[in-house]
Amino acid sequence: MSEKHWSKTELLHQTVTNPNIIVKGTHSYYSDCWDSGFERSVVRYLHGDAVSQQWPPLGPIDQLLIGDYVCIAAEAVILMGGNHTHRIDWLSLYPFMASIQAAYQPKGDTRLGDGCWIGMRAMLMPGVTIGEGAVVAAGSIVTADVEPYVIVGGNPARPIKRRFAPETTARLLALRIYDLSAEDFARVQPWLADNDIAALERAINDIKR
Repeated sequence: MSEKHWSKTELLHQTVTNPNIIVKGTHSYYSDCWDSGFERSVVRYLHGDAVSQQWPPLGPIDQLLIGDYVCIAAEAVILMGGNHTHRIDWLSLYPFMASIQAAYQPKGDTRLGDGCWIGMRAMLMPGVTIGEGAVVAAGSIVTADVEPYVIVGGNPARPIKRRFAPETTARLLALRIYDLSAEDFARVQPWLADNDIAALERAINDIKR
């Protein structure tokens, strides 16, 4: 096995084995240089790994849904559904085995939208949605959904700025860039490496003709 280096990344569609991690496309990656890889180090408490798949689930299983062209930086953490047995509405937070079934509370699926970027050592709490093209700054703790093309940071993460004006974001979302075929995406890729939304719209319209 070759030595890991920060210039190399783990392509998630090639490495993910947990059936409760759904990866769209073939471009999303994790920067795995400094740990044991995406499933072992990043995704925490998700039912369906080699050990937990032997257990009957306590209830609905939360899933991790990852879009295409998602960038996940080193040592990020995604907390999932296997740890929701600490009931804050009960007198004791302790997960007593005698009442573990009643203690379990699913938080819902966690979604990483197409083209989003999760910064180094960011932590996503269970059940959040990161919108298309959003950025989570390094070291942030995300406790609520992040809108598309918004940069968030801090603990808890709060909006810092919009990447583009709201009307530009609306135009980007309407184009459904990440639903293009691989061939069509490659044709418009030069316009994605720019900030001219009108040129991108023209390129996509030319494809549809």
